[in-house]
Amino acid sequence: MNPSWLLPTAALLGIYVLCAGCYGMVYALGRLRESRRLMHAAHAFYAVQGLTTLLLVALTPLAWGWKAFLLASFLVYAVIPPLTWRQLERTHALEHES
Repeated sequence: MNPSWLLPTAALLGIYVLCAGCYGMVYALGRLRESRRLMHAAHAFYAVQGLTTLLLVALTPLAWGWKAFLLASFLVYAVIPPLTWRQLERTHALEHES
C-alpha cells in the first residue's frame, strides 16, 4: 500500500466499523421503543456503511481479497440485527410460556 493511502484507508475502515455498530445498536433501540425514527436512523447508518464499502472497494489499494471480504461482510450485516432480534423475541416468548 502506498503510504499516502494509509490514513484515508484507515479512516474509511473506521467509518465502516462504526456504521456497522451504530446500525445494530440503533436498530435494537428502534425495535425496543417501536420508533420509526430510530429505524430510519438505523437504515441510514447501514446506507452510509454501504457508501463507505463502495469507496473502499473502488478507491483504496486494498488487496482484492480484503475488498471481497468487506463487501461480503456488508451484505451479511444487513440481516444480523433482524435475525438477532427475532431470536431474542423467541427466547423471551419461551421463557414466558414456561
